[in-house]
Amino acid sequence: MQRLTITIDDDLVAEVDDFIAKHGYANRSEAFRDLLRNGLEHSSREAAANRHCIATLSYVYDHAARELPKRLTKDFHEHHDLAQATLHVHIDHDSCLEVTVLKGRGSEVKAFADHVIAERGVRHGHVVMMPIEPHGGHSHPHGTRDNRQMR
Repeated sequence: MQRLTITIDDDLVAEVDDFIAKHGYANRSEAFRDLLRNGLEHSSREAAANRHCIATLSYVYDHAARELPKRLTKDFHEHHDLAQATLHVHIDHDSCLEVTVLKGRGSEVKAFADHVIAERGVRHGHVVMMPIEPHGGHSHPHGTRDNRQMR
């Protein structure tokens, strides 16, 4: 590790300290590391669009919405190369939750997830994308955990 010295105005330090307190960080260094990772990740989204990723697409929908289950099935069949597996949960009489694992090029995964979430009758949707090596390679040979997310 390297030690860095930075100068920050008092108002920004107060915001950082509030962030630290709200999120339960043990110290400023941990908070700054996560904030820097998130900032770097945010700035590299364009590059991430061309990288391979694995993602979870979670959404709640009204199963009685006109033709929605049929449209969703058609969408998933048209993108069978991206959709790996789907978990379907009946929440109540009207609502279902689906969680689908998607895998492919980041831009294609994001476009498909956004399309599903935008379908009429889908009430809530969220996608979490994580970069992977395209041909089964591992950037972390021992399966170490990486908490960063792309959105």
